[in-house]
Amino acid sequence: MNELKVLRAADYPRMPWKNGGGSTEEITRDAGDGLDGFGWRLSIADIGESGGFSTFAGYQRIITVLQGEGMTLSVDGQATRALLPLDPFAFSGKSLVSCTLLGGPIRDFNLIYAPQRYSARLQWLAGEQRFFSAAGTVLVFSVTESLEVRVGNIAQQLGQHDCLQLDGSAGLLEVSVRGQCCLIELSAR
Repeated sequence: MNELKVLRAADYPRMPWKNGGGSTEEITRDAGDGLDGFGWRLSIADIGESGGFSTFAGYQRIITVLQGEGMTLSVDGQATRALLPLDPFAFSGKSLVSCTLLGGPIRDFNLIYAPQRYSARLQWLAGEQRFFSAAGTVLVFSVTESLEVRVGNIAQQLGQHDCLQLDGSAGLLEVSVRGQCCLIELSAR
């Protein structure tokens, strides 16, 4: 049984970072309360200054700069390439991570998931795309002011940073998008 939800950016709850160094808008998650008990979580963080990241042992993280010039990360003492807008980067949640901003504050997009509980696939799409997915949860996150998403014969309009969440797919699902977005597919192991 498919359950389709449209999550609006204006309604995302804001919560403090685990390390107290900033705040995050939580888009959606599979379960749990606060910063505990989830198998996967999608969020947007505002980073106003260079500094350390919270650790999430037992989780994998994929981070993407949404707005601003970008950043570099130090992951367990190793410097990354410059992370520019819409360029995803994956790392272990247990790693010691700090960021250096490249030109002022940024907003970033974060998928955190427990790899022993879920497999995850994240990709950035632009233009008109059609794809098929058999994932248990499909998330379509809009980067642009207007994104058209069609799931089967149901059409939805998303604004900037809105997210469409489809849970419980019991087969191959056809989805088409027009605009710029992030597609995330999550399947329970």
